[in-house]
Amino acid sequence: MVNPWLAMETGTDPEERTRTVRRAHEAFLAGGPVAHPVRRVVADSWRRSASARATLDGPAPIDLDESDLRAYRDGHPLARAMPVFRDLLGSIAQDGAHVLAVCDPQGRMLWVEGHPGVRRHAERMNFVPGARWDERHAGTNAPGTALAADHAVQIFATEHYNKRVQQWTCAAAPLHDLRTGRLLGAVDITGGDHLAGPHSLALVQATARAAEAHLAAYANHPAPAAHLSVLARDEALLVTDGRTLRLGRRHSEIVLLLARHPEGLTGDQLATLLYGERDVRPVTLRAELSRLRHVVGPLLASRPYRLTRTVETDAAAVETDLAAGDLAAALRGYRGPLLPLSEAPGVRRLRALLEDRLRRSVLTRHDPETLRLWADTPWGEHDVQVREALDAATRPQNTKATSTAPPLPTAPQHRTASPLPTASRHRTASPLPTAPPLPTAPQHHTASPPPTASPLPTAPRLPTAYATSPQRPPL
Repeated sequence: MVNPWLAMETGTDPEERTRTVRRAHEAFLAGGPVAHPVRRVVADSWRRSASARATLDGPAPIDLDESDLRAYRDGHPLARAMPVFRDLLGSIAQDGAHVLAVCDPQGRMLWVEGHPGVRRHAERMNFVPGARWDERHAGTNAPGTALAADHAVQIFATEHYNKRVQQWTCAAAPLHDLRTGRLLGAVDITGGDHLAGPHSLALVQATARAAEAHLAAYANHPAPAAHLSVLARDEALLVTDGRTLRLGRRHSEIVLLLARHPEGLTGDQLATLLYGERDVRPVTLRAELSRLRHVVGPLLASRPYRLTRTVETDAAAVETDLAAGDLAAALRGYRGPLLPLSEAPGVRRLRALLEDRLRRSVLTRHDPETLRLWADTPWGEHDVQVREALDAATRPQNTKATSTAPPLPTAPQHRTASPLPTASRHRTASPLPTAPPLPTAPQHHTASPPPTASPLPTAPRLPTAYATSPQRPPL
């Protein structure tokens, strides 16, 4: 055989091959060796299945219930590749003869799609989402063996280890992260014997390569961040993937809290932030998250609960402006309190922190226009402290009044001279504008002041105009 991963060479009789391999399978189960014409890849898988005590005639076990399955697959990397799988294999799966399946590296079926009639038939062996189809649990099968061998493979009819599956033929190929080489899962197409030809194996291989390239391109050019508007809104607006979604109040709280905790939150942590000390059953939160997934799709993941991409918020933009010292931009962006009607403890705390930080910045700025802008808002109109600060900032300053009239002239300084012998001090009086200038008195060279400040009784009194004349003549 040219290709050992193909189930049959061209021209092989399917019925004869089915009978031959069935006899070899029964002989192996009876304890004999694996005989020709069983392929080596199938013989190795039978041995692994027998060693793991895989079921021989029972359905595959269910590993994930509906709630856990939805949360798990929405956050799985292969969720982003589903458009590729549906585009390349969906038409074949819908033609009424096949089903398309995608599983994770542990063989857990994440998606099983196709014609409803074929899917109902496949459900009899638990070929359904959430079931384990690795070799250890379901024996030899195309997705399980492709994972074990890390290679694309066909499994034809009686090559299946489990007798319940031997009426089916399938082809599967593993999927990898091209950047790291990490195994992500497998894509499978399952149907009748006509899938045993080389075309089905080539088709799933090409689909796997296309999906890997799609995921690599997504990693190099990640989707833009989503945006959540929560200021002055009771119901948040979420913009994601070109859609604008109006979230209910509880969903608004959940998305906001997860956006503030990009590392994720456990169920208990999220419940505390939403319900506080109230006695709320865990199933209540799980139901809310399940409904939210129907709205936002793969944006919400679990274990822990988290958002799968960055979600920017208008509240965080205000905080960024405040951190940068741009109070004007912060005030423009702050349209009102954060989810004002929310009573969730975690939301109330975020609301109070943002408003308090913004208010303190307004008060410390001491700018009348900024204070007035805050005081004129519905959330600031009753703020007494801001009103007082505004009054203080706009009150006229108490400065000492100054006159614009020119200063009164001051008497010029008199030149120093020996005092007259008949007086020691002159009394000041109002100048007489009509007084004539005094005659020049002779200079005294040896006169000295009298011993007492009292005027001599015989000294004639000097005219008062002499004391205050603006131009005193020299003595």
